[in-house]
Amino acid sequence: MSTPAIGAVVIGRNEGERLIRCLRSLQGQVQQLIYVDSGSTDGSAAAARGLGAEVVDLDLSRPFTAARARNAGLAALRSGIELVQFVDGDCEMDPGWIPAAAEFLQTRPRAAAVCGRRRERFPQASVYNRLCDAEWDTPVGEAAACGGDALMRVAAVYTAGGYRDSLIAGEEPELCLRLRRAGWQIWRLDAEMTLHDAQMLRFGQWWNRSRRAGHAFAEGAALHGAGPERHWRTETRRALAWGAALPAAIAAAGLVSPPLLLAALIYPAQVLRLSRRMGYERALFSVLGKFAEASGALEYYWRRRRGTARGILEYK
Repeated sequence: MSTPAIGAVVIGRNEGERLIRCLRSLQGQVQQLIYVDSGSTDGSAAAARGLGAEVVDLDLSRPFTAARARNAGLAALRSGIELVQFVDGDCEMDPGWIPAAAEFLQTRPRAAAVCGRRRERFPQASVYNRLCDAEWDTPVGEAAACGGDALMRVAAVYTAGGYRDSLIAGEEPELCLRLRRAGWQIWRLDAEMTLHDAQMLRFGQWWNRSRRAGHAFAEGAALHGAGPERHWRTETRRALAWGAALPAAIAAAGLVSPPLLLAALIYPAQVLRLSRRMGYERALFSVLGKFAEASGALEYYWRRRRGTARGILEYK
């Protein structure tokens, strides 16, 4: 069985040393290394060129999104590249990942994408980094979706239409949904893939990331929620119920009868209930996160009503 030609598409914006680590971890692993820069001001593009990467500078006149950057990298791949490793510029590739993932795809002709274990580089640096590390620990086996780091069949991605440029988040599950509808499979392997440096040290960063997730939930549900997969309908409804409708109802009831404000105790009760399954730390932020997610979902609905699109929502 011949070894397929592999390319890598790295995307980033002002990642500095994290980008350099990322690119170095890919040197010698792929036949073509592409870096797509989204308006960096820290010299990222020049650093990437110095490390031998082909650099694609996105047009500044259009809103930046990770989806748009990945599509630009995909378009820059040379003819003959069969597999593409997508990776975020704040990640470092495990040296054994690409060979293992490529071998898996060769033995599974219906597999379009494969991902492995992404870990946080500094999980003990903050509670927010630890939350990310837990988020990356997804079940092994056939999956509904992969994240930003994945090895994919170029032909399959093209057949599905690529990433949806307009999405500010959640573009990977949306692409995976279309791939699965076309008969392809997505797999999560029990293998180390990347080290991620979230550098999330402040509450405000976590809040913005959670808002972005809520926006993605609402937009994803609007696009595909009516389908048999019920894409992100449950996540959207849960965010709106716990983060918007219930607080509003409690506040309104409290105006009529102040003792009814005690209904707010349902939130610490929910934390205690969830803590039995996921531990207190994750339970607390799961409940708090619903307020941020609701904010992001409501912003999506507001902008859709007004006919305006939201630009990229960064947390670093």
